[in-house]
Amino acid sequence: MASVDFDRVCKVYPNGTRAVWDYSLQVNDGELMVFVGPSGCGKSTLLRLTAGLEEPTSGTLSIGGRAVSGPPQQRNVAMVFQDYALYPHMSVRGNLEFPLRMRRLSRDEIRQRVDSAAALLEMTEWLDRLPKELSGGQRQRVAMGRALVRDPTVFLLDEPLSNLDAKLRVQVRSEIAELQHRMGTTMIYVTHDQVEAMTLGDRVAVIHQGYLQQVASPRDLYERPSNVFVASFIGNPPMNLFSTRLSVDGGGRVVMLLGDQPLPVVPRRVAAARLRASLDRPLTAGVRPEVFRLASDESRAGCVQVRVEDVEYLGHEMLVRVRAGRAEGGAGTGPIVVRLSGIHGTSKGETLSLEIDGAEVHLFDEDGNALSD
Repeated sequence: MASVDFDRVCKVYPNGTRAVWDYSLQVNDGELMVFVGPSGCGKSTLLRLTAGLEEPTSGTLSIGGRAVSGPPQQRNVAMVFQDYALYPHMSVRGNLEFPLRMRRLSRDEIRQRVDSAAALLEMTEWLDRLPKELSGGQRQRVAMGRALVRDPTVFLLDEPLSNLDAKLRVQVRSEIAELQHRMGTTMIYVTHDQVEAMTLGDRVAVIHQGYLQQVASPRDLYERPSNVFVASFIGNPPMNLFSTRLSVDGGGRVVMLLGDQPLPVVPRRVAAARLRASLDRPLTAGVRPEVFRLASDESRAGCVQVRVEDVEYLGHEMLVRVRAGRAEGGAGTGPIVVRLSGIHGTSKGETLSLEIDGAEVHLFDEDGNALSD
């Protein structure tokens, strides 16, 4: 087991493509770290740099406190690829034995490691089968086993579940988390799927256009996004974001406009002095879909009138797309997605009264950074 340290790592390809820029992060010993971001953001490049399949243009990469460079065989890391990369002509046992034979281990040690990994991953009964005789989930488990027998200090997984159907992804995701918990091995997991990131990671690193945006626990990412990109990327449906300005109403409360309707805002993570210093400045406000509630008293502060534009009924819940007020001369919110319980019936064209807890409003400055202390 070992930590992995990225110190101002950059990767620029010969054609000028800047895949990773000024990336600094420590993956702790025994941690399951997830790199998440849209396609092309640089997350797989970081994995390949760690494995030794690419060399950084600048910066330092260290494993176990030792700066590393050179080919993959000089690093005790194991990588599980998106397409499994199993040898089709070899049995499961042959696939598991192959990396050990390349290291010239004894027959007894190879047998012991293969049998141990097969038992741990509950695939002993498949050892004599060919990959074509296995399901997608079983082939993924064999790929994990082939990495496991090497007894690596670091596991690297590059979108390992992307070829599985939705139900199987949930099952294998749980198995990976349980395996990492039992082994305590440092693991870096790359995905573009935020659900995988949020359910698997001890911490999650959000990457966009080659830059690290934020690294935090899944809860902190969701509750305290550091900028507009993280706020919009983490969460499904994503956070509602719209331009606004803060002002003070006749009662001395700080309010923002939602459409053309004032909404008191008292974000719990923004000091009152900081909030008032932002009055009448262009800001971006963010409200998550689940923060909205059907109003029990339309006269209460924080209650707004909205028009229903579309309804997605999902059984236990509804995703309702609404528009607040006229939006002209106001904040110009555009459509807002609201998550409501499925027991409430609503339809297109209906007017709803919604309550919003002003403490749950997120605010971001002109540069898109969170307005928090």
